[in-house]
Amino acid sequence: MSDKKIKGSCLCGEVAYAAGSLRIFQSCHCSRCRKNSGSAYAANLYGDPKEFTWTKGSEQVGVYVHEHAKHFSTAFCKKCGSALPWKSKNGKVMVIPAGTLDEHPGIEPLQNLYWGSRAPWYKSAADLPKHEGLPVKEK
Repeated sequence: MSDKKIKGSCLCGEVAYAAGSLRIFQSCHCSRCRKNSGSAYAANLYGDPKEFTWTKGSEQVGVYVHEHAKHFSTAFCKKCGSALPWKSKNGKVMVIPAGTLDEHPGIEPLQNLYWGSRAPWYKSAADLPKHEGLPVKEK
């Protein structure tokens, strides 16, 4: 756990935030998180909404509340479309997409959620070849 205020922002920089008291960091493989992230899973941190503030561009934050989900919503930058932190429907948790962080949050991923719902094509990044940049094309 970290008591430090962590900063984050969207891709275009129009929206920024600060968050404190980050409680947990986990990866969710449910279909909603995959759709929202556009990836195999969503890497999210969970924090206290009382310790979260928009520091820039709050008017650029759009919110989508999934009517059939118990907890799920999502937020995004209206200008660049980047995922942004969102408050759970019950208001008790601020869900912070890890990719929006501008610095190390002081905690690291702990677990995978909804593993049984993972994408059938998912393969752990740790099992894939690693390149420092774009791979070199072979002639």
